[in-house]
Amino acid sequence: MNPLKKILYGLIKKNRHLPMNFYARVYYEYYHGTKLDLDNPLKYVEKLQWLKVYFHPPVLNQLVDKYAVRKYVKEKIGERHLIELYQVCSEFGEINFKKLPDRFVVKGTHGSNMHMIVKNKDELNIGRLKFNIWKWKRKNLYYHSGQEWAYKNVSPRIVIEKYMEDKNGELLDFKLFCFNGTPKFIQVHKWFEGNKCLAHYDLNWNKLDVLSQDMKDYPGEIKKPKKLKKMIELASVLSGKFPFVRVDLYEVDDSIYFGELTFYPSDARKNFFPESFNAKVADYLILPEIPEGKKEITSIL
Repeated sequence: MNPLKKILYGLIKKNRHLPMNFYARVYYEYYHGTKLDLDNPLKYVEKLQWLKVYFHPPVLNQLVDKYAVRKYVKEKIGERHLIELYQVCSEFGEINFKKLPDRFVVKGTHGSNMHMIVKNKDELNIGRLKFNIWKWKRKNLYYHSGQEWAYKNVSPRIVIEKYMEDKNGELLDFKLFCFNGTPKFIQVHKWFEGNKCLAHYDLNWNKLDVLSQDMKDYPGEIKKPKKLKKMIELASVLSGKFPFVRVDLYEVDDSIYFGELTFYPSDARKNFFPESFNAKVADYLILPEIPEGKKEITSIL
């Protein structure tokens, strides 16, 4: 893309109230430098953009809501897989700090990258937390980011959960990429030398020679989770009949805990490398048919 066109598209994509099919094309070309074919999407990130534009079952609004999704998880796999919830609030002023333990995590229910880890309540910067909550509540990922439809009608709230870590004092994030109810591979997020790094594994825990765009690769081996088979089973149940969803899980003290459901990882901007693997992921993602006479999909069969 030439520099002038890049500037123009950068300005256009700031107007997030544009029609979805037009906005998706601008957004995609701005980040990938090629045109988006919504009529015949072939690439992984093209198909994710298609899902943004055309796949709109209302249940998605519940499943991306970090509080409302708890009911779904409880019904599907049981309450024991939920991280303990201390409080749910609409405003900062509703938080009862006296009832909170020394360590906890504060999260916004309506988006990603909205969290604050508190390891010592006595050292908590109340002003910073108040500002963060104010900032989170002003965001709607549909309008603030790349029209992530699932977040469009999610009411902003705050949940306060138990602080979790494993025996090594860390919390590995196991992200299972699921297609039509079938997990295909696992992405692990792990901090290394001050950076968040990624590693990719198949379902038998063989490390894959795969990179994710703009993310650092973890150079070592990550120990196989003790409950890997159970993780895969739970992810399969949670992913249901969705054409694609990433199911995030944690393993702590030999127990599995639910993290979140993500329908557009990295806002559908990041490819996998090498291209052969990216193409394989695209083949996994089989898009549903839009019903005859309809402009979008609003139910799941």
